[in-house]
Amino acid sequence: MSDSVIVVGVTLAYLAMVLVVGLRARGQSSSSLEGYVAGGRHVGVVILFFILGAEIFSAFAFLGTPGWAYQRGAPAFYILAYLSLVPITIWALGPRVARLGRERGYLTQGDMIADHYRSKPLGMLAGIIGVVALVPYLTIQIAGAGLLFQAATDGMIPFWLGALLAFVVVAAYVFCSGLNGIGWTNLVQGVMMIFIAWFLGLAVSERLYGGVGEMFAQIQQAAPEYLTLPGATDMNWGYFSTAVLVSAFGGAMWPHLFMKFYSADSGRTLRKVSVFYPLYAYLLVPLLLIGFAGILAFADAPLARADTVLLRLVMDMADFSPWVIGLMLSGALAAAMSTGANLAHTAAIVLVRDVLGPTLMQRADERATVTATRWSVLGLSLLAYVIALLNPASLVMILLTAYGVIVQLFPMVLGALFFPSLRRHSVMAGAVAGSLAFLLFDFGIGSPLGWHAGVWGMLVNLAVLGLCQAFTVRSVAGRADA
Repeated sequence: MSDSVIVVGVTLAYLAMVLVVGLRARGQSSSSLEGYVAGGRHVGVVILFFILGAEIFSAFAFLGTPGWAYQRGAPAFYILAYLSLVPITIWALGPRVARLGRERGYLTQGDMIADHYRSKPLGMLAGIIGVVALVPYLTIQIAGAGLLFQAATDGMIPFWLGALLAFVVVAAYVFCSGLNGIGWTNLVQGVMMIFIAWFLGLAVSERLYGGVGEMFAQIQQAAPEYLTLPGATDMNWGYFSTAVLVSAFGGAMWPHLFMKFYSADSGRTLRKVSVFYPLYAYLLVPLLLIGFAGILAFADAPLARADTVLLRLVMDMADFSPWVIGLMLSGALAAAMSTGANLAHTAAIVLVRDVLGPTLMQRADERATVTATRWSVLGLSLLAYVIALLNPASLVMILLTAYGVIVQLFPMVLGALFFPSLRRHSVMAGAVAGSLAFLLFDFGIGSPLGWHAGVWGMLVNLAVLGLCQAFTVRSVAGRADA
């Protein structure tokens, strides 16, 4: 039996197991809108921990994180820095969002925004921004699955087929089981990928260098620029710091994270999850170690694509058996698929409830809404699959671009939760201006000072919001005096 056949067999067995777990999780609640979207609002600490943790352990974690450490060195630690701030937003926002959702029947960000500001167009705007940001994020997971299959099977399963296999499995159990399927598969996959990440991180360092300490000692001697900012590239302190800020505040605005607040059985559950949430950041450490291991291993023949460093080390340099490679592939697929399930589920809900609900589906009943959401899971996943086939750029850069868009919702959401005096015209103008400014700086004229363009977009957002708010207050005061 060839090595590739063993790898494929192990991986297909794993995919079958995940599919069975996801489909068996379907219950009676999955047929109702609240059950399909929010798990009936009774998700406990353990399942919610793994659901929220899946937002970190994704294809980005297994491929993008080592890729950045290999390509840039020390600047890759921005990932740990921003993840240490995300629990603050969960603690501060989560319980209030969960309470409002339970009291008023919210299921999406757009529900809360439209109700608070008494503006369906504003809820639609939030929904459109959410879908636009979620599709690239979903593309990362599908592209990552294709890369994993192609490399680990030595081309036996090509990129397009590997991505398709993962897409079909995820779409099937999300289509049938909703959040219940996502929760139970995330639990199974979470445990598996945690053990595999640490095993690979320590084993690769030991086999190539004799240990983690010896690895860094050799890097310090041969390539010390990788151990300091700006690292081996031009990622200066400004971009590093602003990337941390945009990722930390933008992380709380992701619809798939935000909507999980609605599923919690209580605010106390969310605060417990926020306390343990940094453990997932700690579990990214071995994946960073793998990236650093590639710096000297490929010094003479640099990789054409940094995101493949983990695959190349495990396949070509560390001399693992095909059974271990099959488990590695399964663990990495677990990361991509667990996050992909959340993203496909959320994007479909946001599209149907926030964008189509106020327009084409105004008179749709609950059953029709659930059906449309299920089919939207398939449609949006297929769109992301097609984009993945176009061979997109660095997985990390795709993610950072998506963060720059989604963070523009931050003032709007804070206004709905804590600042009732903010007017809908002000937050809408700010979000539109901020998003356009981000796109201009990121894809057009370039970002001033080398900062992350999302920060400049947020500054424009706040400036426009402040001007509109001041003008509105003056107008109201003037009418009162008259």
